[in-house]
Amino acid sequence: MNKTENILTIENLCLSIEGKSILNNISFSIQKNEIVALVGESGSGKSITALSLLGLEPQQHTVLNAKRMDFKDTALDSFSAKDWERVRGNTISMIFQEPQSSLNPSMRCGKQVIEVINRHTQYPYNEQYDKVLLAFEEVQLPDPERIFRSYPHELSGGQKQRVMIAMALICKPKLLIADEPTTALDVTVQKEIIELLKTLQQKTEMSVLFISHDLNVVKQLAHKVLVMYQGEIIESGETSVLFKSPQHPYTKGLLFARPKTDQRLQILPTLADYTDLTFQAYDIPKKERLEFHKQLYKQPPILEVIDLEKKYKGRFQWFEKRKYFIAVQGISFKLYAGETLGLVGESGCGKSTLAKALIYLDPPSAGTIFFKGKSLKNIRKKELQSLRKEIQFIFQDPYAALNPLKTIGSAISEPLLVHGITQSKKETKKRVLELLEQVGLADEFYTRYPHELSGGQRQRTVIARALATEPQLIICDESVAALDISVQAQVLNLLNRLKRELGLSYLFISHDLSVVKYMSDRVMVMQEGRLVEFQEADTLFEHPQNNYTKTLIAAIPE
Repeated sequence: MNKTENILTIENLCLSIEGKSILNNISFSIQKNEIVALVGESGSGKSITALSLLGLEPQQHTVLNAKRMDFKDTALDSFSAKDWERVRGNTISMIFQEPQSSLNPSMRCGKQVIEVINRHTQYPYNEQYDKVLLAFEEVQLPDPERIFRSYPHELSGGQKQRVMIAMALICKPKLLIADEPTTALDVTVQKEIIELLKTLQQKTEMSVLFISHDLNVVKQLAHKVLVMYQGEIIESGETSVLFKSPQHPYTKGLLFARPKTDQRLQILPTLADYTDLTFQAYDIPKKERLEFHKQLYKQPPILEVIDLEKKYKGRFQWFEKRKYFIAVQGISFKLYAGETLGLVGESGCGKSTLAKALIYLDPPSAGTIFFKGKSLKNIRKKELQSLRKEIQFIFQDPYAALNPLKTIGSAISEPLLVHGITQSKKETKKRVLELLEQVGLADEFYTRYPHELSGGQRQRTVIARALATEPQLIICDESVAALDISVQAQVLNLLNRLKRELGLSYLFISHDLSVVKYMSDRVMVMQEGRLVEFQEADTLFEHPQNNYTKTLIAAIPE
């Protein structure tokens, strides 16, 4: 790596919006051919720092000033709107966090990349077409001509992210800003994208500012790390040094709050625990776990699934027999009272389809489901309502799961009223306040709206709503996927505490194997609609039998 030239130099960057300080004296530099990672939790100021480097910070009521803000020998803070148009996507480019919302759903992918070429170059169309196909090949997209003609919804998450990378690199930028480019991806796709960024960076010798909240991902990629907290850079250093001996309690918390596959702690440490000198993390003894499982599996299962299948009709075509897409095939398992049963697999493998089929949100095409020994075949509408009272869902995105026009109190009241659990306003409010307290939220949240809560607080609200009907089984569908590491630790600890106190059972669905291993008693691995492996959690991670399981475990960032 050539360390002779700074391509970006920032000194004392400050930014405030409507008089509120967002960034405070941010100083760092990125050298030529260097990958620098900017890490921290949501709200720490990572993305607004990146947007400021592209002149994309909010224009109204925003004050930005810096002692120095130079890209090569040019002062970025003196740029006009036309200057920024010339630079963005050309010499400085950006990969945004969510490719689905960054790509135009009404335009073919190839055409969207050609738009970038047209803005910054004068190539004729036939050369533009060839350049896009070459760019798609470089980011290892299968069948570039098909991708060129495809709309975003026809591609997988990993393929959409590769299109975004191709678009960002098409004009060969000197600096690439990658804002959480792997957060929503499966562990294997995440590994592929990290390796791809590494390869492309080495090939083009560009500099990269890689933004993430996951230090385990950063460790695989960056030469240098900047740790951000509440609008300030609180620690920085070479990656190897910072990971070996972090100095700031916040950095230590980010490093250790993530579950590890080689240990099983009783309670996950959170950021607050690293300022508490009395806190100690204890392992669960193997003997204690074995004894718990011995008692657990003596009882009859609360849920039993036999040969479950879910298929969908394909497109109708004249003179041809209608084809079916089989999303879930031949799934059989038992789940016991007090157990957390993990379900892992990549996006599109059928995890969520299976979960919806279990409670007849999307009824199964074949197979038998028994809940508390009773078959759900030919279940009536009234019985279905009773089933959904006893089996509740915690969804992936708490913001989408809550009505933005309803207060938190109203959202949690809904299941109480629908199922006739409380009879009066006074009784309903009392129960809602009890539920808020149970998930660690104060009474004041009763009158707040979802947009006034943090991600972790919204997830706690969704958990409180799921608990309102006093269920026996909760299906957690990617319920911590969108959360920061330390907030994720808090929610996982909360779920485990509630399980012990209320005697709950969980079907815990995730693509994050570290989290699944920490939470689960047993783990099912799903691939292309089938169960390919089913073992006790520790045994599965120590001695995986299926090649697909081995691939998933090998892709876990450690």
